[in-house]
Amino acid sequence: MAEATKEEVDGGNEVNDPSEWVEDATKGLKNGEKQMESPVKEKSLGFRMSFRESLKAVSKKSPIVFKNKRSENTDDQSSNAPLRPPHSPSLSRGSPSQSSFQSPKAEKASLARTMSDSAVEITGSLARRGASIRQSLGLGTKKHKQEPLEPVTEAMTPSEEQTEVIDTVLELRDTYTLPEIPPVPLSVMEINKLIDMEVLEKAYVNLLSLCLEFQKEHQALDQEDYPIELVNKEKDLSLLYGTLRNKMFVIVRNSSALPSRNKELLVYVAYIILEEEKRQGEPGAMQGWREAWRDAVLNGVQDTLKKVHLDSREQNASWLAVHLGLLGKAVVEDLERVKTELQSSYPEDFNVFETYVSCYHEAVGEHLKKLLEKVTELKDYYALLEFIIHRYPSEKVMGSSSLQPELKEDQRVLTLDNDFLNQIKDKYCACLQADMKTSLNRIIELENEEMWREKRKPVIDVGIYSSHIDMDIWTNIKGHVQGSRRIDVNLEQKVVRSCLEELKTFPKRFESAFVEWSSPLSNSSLWAEYHISYINSFSALKEHMESYQDTCPIQLGLVQNEIDGLTTRLSQGVMEDFKTDVKPFLRRQMTGKWFSFDEDFSKLINRTETLSDQSKYMTPKHKQEYVSQLMKNNYSCKNRKNETAATKITNQWEELKKIFQDMNSTLDWLHPVGNQLSMIIGCKKSDVKQHLQPLVNNYPDIRKSHLSAVLYFRGIIRGREKHTILQRLAELKQSSGNTRNKEQALFSEIQAAVNTDCMAGTPFSCLSFTVPDS
Repeated sequence: MAEATKEEVDGGNEVNDPSEWVEDATKGLKNGEKQMESPVKEKSLGFRMSFRESLKAVSKKSPIVFKNKRSENTDDQSSNAPLRPPHSPSLSRGSPSQSSFQSPKAEKASLARTMSDSAVEITGSLARRGASIRQSLGLGTKKHKQEPLEPVTEAMTPSEEQTEVIDTVLELRDTYTLPEIPPVPLSVMEINKLIDMEVLEKAYVNLLSLCLEFQKEHQALDQEDYPIELVNKEKDLSLLYGTLRNKMFVIVRNSSALPSRNKELLVYVAYIILEEEKRQGEPGAMQGWREAWRDAVLNGVQDTLKKVHLDSREQNASWLAVHLGLLGKAVVEDLERVKTELQSSYPEDFNVFETYVSCYHEAVGEHLKKLLEKVTELKDYYALLEFIIHRYPSEKVMGSSSLQPELKEDQRVLTLDNDFLNQIKDKYCACLQADMKTSLNRIIELENEEMWREKRKPVIDVGIYSSHIDMDIWTNIKGHVQGSRRIDVNLEQKVVRSCLEELKTFPKRFESAFVEWSSPLSNSSLWAEYHISYINSFSALKEHMESYQDTCPIQLGLVQNEIDGLTTRLSQGVMEDFKTDVKPFLRRQMTGKWFSFDEDFSKLINRTETLSDQSKYMTPKHKQEYVSQLMKNNYSCKNRKNETAATKITNQWEELKKIFQDMNSTLDWLHPVGNQLSMIIGCKKSDVKQHLQPLVNNYPDIRKSHLSAVLYFRGIIRGREKHTILQRLAELKQSSGNTRNKEQALFSEIQAAVNTDCMAGTPFSCLSFTVPDS
């Protein structure tokens, strides 16, 4: 009986290379192995001969030779009504079969056969199986090979062999029906051996027969009478069902890795599942066969992903990018095998390809979560996002042409929780912000090493002092933003916000480092040149960052405020240094010494020309700011020689105006003020009112306090004449209306002396640096 059993075992395994099996069998026989004897040998042999006759009948009708594994009574099933397959036994005692297709560890039950028995049976079955397949292919035995067929066999290409195998499996799948349930089942040990040898069809029908036998014995007893033999038989049934389910788990799990070996086995796995699903509504039937099958598919997919090579960070700096590339390749290759080799083994309602795709989505998602725990660098976070959002659904993985048309467009995207994807993005932005802080600190260090310590003059680029700071920062941020844009718009916005938040603190950090270094160099030409170069550089950076106005307006506004604050403080630093330098010369203007000597004014002009030369290397916007402040330095002082004073003021004003013109100042609206004030100072008292109209027209922001200071210098200190002149000013201002141009305010930014007696020591108003009065 064992020999017959082994013949059935042989029929349960597909053979692609008969010669290989024969060779293996020969090796087994040379080792002195013997086949087992069994009392059911003759009966099983008759079944097999009947099955082979049916194959020959089919082969005559079709040019495609296929291998099938059928029961000895398959052809007569329509006339001989088989016994109804019973439902699976109740597993109330917690038998292993309750675990749905679970871990193959359950296979290690007490019913497993010995290793020596298995080896003997396999050796004999391999020899017979090779001969059987060669005969079914029309090749005869190895000794009596038919010569006309030999060249055809040798010339068969791998693709033709694969097509033949697939056609055979399709024929088996489409014509398969469950064999008759034998009236007398094999023993528990024999059924267990059949399961272990993967002779699933025969094991299953004998398991059903054993179930029927158990049901009959159970029904024949009283409800209270339950002998120990029946209890043990129920346990045996539970163990056998558990062993069968675990074996099916292993077959399905390994089916993708060993497709050619498992194609026919998968046919029997599928039909066993279908048969069990038919009885799921019956009492005691084992549930969840289809779900257990999917779990086995998922487990096999997970095994495939675990085998993908993964270097450590120390072994390869691009460890994650390389691994993800290999991961995508493994997914495509496995799904190609499913499409071309495994799908044909299942009925269509199993949706095999779609199931594998969904399992890969699930397994890849879990795999990426484990990878995320190992990621610490920005490039690796980016590699993860790029793989998930672009590479995985693209033609490189799920969109591969080899997977079409089975893989639909809406099935390509990796299904992940939004929380997980946002978690990666948040980690990416946090890492980016930390990296950017390091980069900005490095910019300060480089400026110190390359410029400050060496006291190197700033570079003149396109006619202005410049530094590399603005371009370094802008290109760094621009690169990150463009890279994130390639991922998606949401990440781009997050990246811009992170960059701006980190950039917001940089101006003050830079200023603190620069002030600390440059303090000993104040009042030097190099000190002023550095200030001007950084004013230009940060102003350019502000203009570059304006491109992100629409993306993050709030964060950009905060950055712009910080940059404006820095450039203003740098500008004020230069002006304060200039004011400190020229203050002694300004104080001596329009005094008694001023009438006789021009030395102080010459020094004032010299310092102004120096600043003018430096301002030429400043961007035009800030050149206007400095020039406007210079031209607002208006000094007035008491002097009895009004005509001489007026002439000297006119001459000196022309020198100052020439300097301003050389600086290409656009504030030419300030030019007339010097001449108009000198005319008021130099004319007769009675003619002062006639010169007020042009002054009011050009500078409507002039107030009585300003004119009083000028009249005091003119010598009109009090009396009717002063009152009349001030009254005329009020009338002219009232008739002109409120036509004040805020951008051309001169006198509103000049504080007139409260005590006119101190005007002799006060600078004339058009060059004043004092704050505006209220």
